[in-house]
Amino acid sequence: MYKLGNVIQNYAWGSKTAMAALFGISNPDDQPQAELWMGAHPNGCSRIVCDGESQLLSDVIEQSPETVLGRYTHDKFGELPYLVKVLSAAKPLSIQVHPKKSAAEEGYHRENLAGIPLNAAERNYKDPNHKPEMVYALTNYKAMNGFRVINEMVELFEQANCPTLAEDVQALKASPTPIQLAAFFREVISLTGEKKQFAIAELMENIDSKGLSPDAKSVFELIAGFVSEYPSDVGLFAPLMLNVIELEAGEAMYLDAETPHAYLEGTGIEVMASSDNVLRAGLTPKFMDVEELLKNTRFEPIPAQHLRLKGQMKDNKISYNVPVDDFKVEVITLTESSQTEYVRSAEIIMCLQGKLSLESEGKDINLVAGESAFIPYSSRQYSYKGMGKAVRTFN
Repeated sequence: MYKLGNVIQNYAWGSKTAMAALFGISNPDDQPQAELWMGAHPNGCSRIVCDGESQLLSDVIEQSPETVLGRYTHDKFGELPYLVKVLSAAKPLSIQVHPKKSAAEEGYHRENLAGIPLNAAERNYKDPNHKPEMVYALTNYKAMNGFRVINEMVELFEQANCPTLAEDVQALKASPTPIQLAAFFREVISLTGEKKQFAIAELMENIDSKGLSPDAKSVFELIAGFVSEYPSDVGLFAPLMLNVIELEAGEAMYLDAETPHAYLEGTGIEVMASSDNVLRAGLTPKFMDVEELLKNTRFEPIPAQHLRLKGQMKDNKISYNVPVDDFKVEVITLTESSQTEYVRSAEIIMCLQGKLSLESEGKDINLVAGESAFIPYSSRQYSYKGMGKAVRTFN
């Protein structure tokens, strides 16, 4: 077992106070602390102390992959297949879609052949992997996730009263199909020039009085909140098209590949396949490749009541069995009684609240909230105890 030293990403949308409040992580330079990464991804690899030396976790895995990952994980993935993050948003993230595995492999290969540097602004594919995600809320957590059912979307656009888009809205109303939804979505996110200016001006006109129900009013309030940051962005229309969900602390949701989404506010644990592939659709000054985005979007509405992920509770654990092989997640309520886990694959365990003590093969690691440990497959088993909560990720 190894205690992890983790990278904090200082993206502009991050909170300056949340990680200090939750985990006591210092912020002496008053930077936005957006994400804390736990894993072996090259854009933010964790470090461990091994044989008295600080090493990248990726190097430790590379030196003995079957021993560290286990044969099944090594043969199937060839790497640690997941990335664990603490994500803390004070401002909305970009509206985005992640590609499925086959599309990521093809796009990564194509952009490599084209000689596009991995750090280029116009690069879509940073790696050949998909990026399904699960979020477990640590605070109240607001997000957009998946297309609304079409009749609800049409009603909101009608209440928005945008004559510039009226013909497109009527076409969707007359033919509420995935094909027409794709055409409508394309039209909205491709708005440019005067048509874009007129549509946004119409959306914002008297926005404080728009909305015929409490839920609709909250959607227009959300849009009004975006304006100061993104006054001329097509992403202002996103809450009319996408489900808005608010998780309470302790609730979870899953986001599959090809699903448009955006995290808006709050702090949570985000577990995903080990990828950094993002195709953007709005609320961003960054590069947007509309054609590539549309190719990688599934135009299937998701009823809002299906968004929350149900965990299976047994004893002191809640298990979240997501529909991918890359990761599984358990949230553990710690007790002072020692409990044993049998290691099926390499694991990352993080203390969320209180204190966590780990023991394996005579070695002890003590963690407090915000700290984490890596448990290689070769450990075979370990025991834990403590007071508070922990999150365990494996595959």
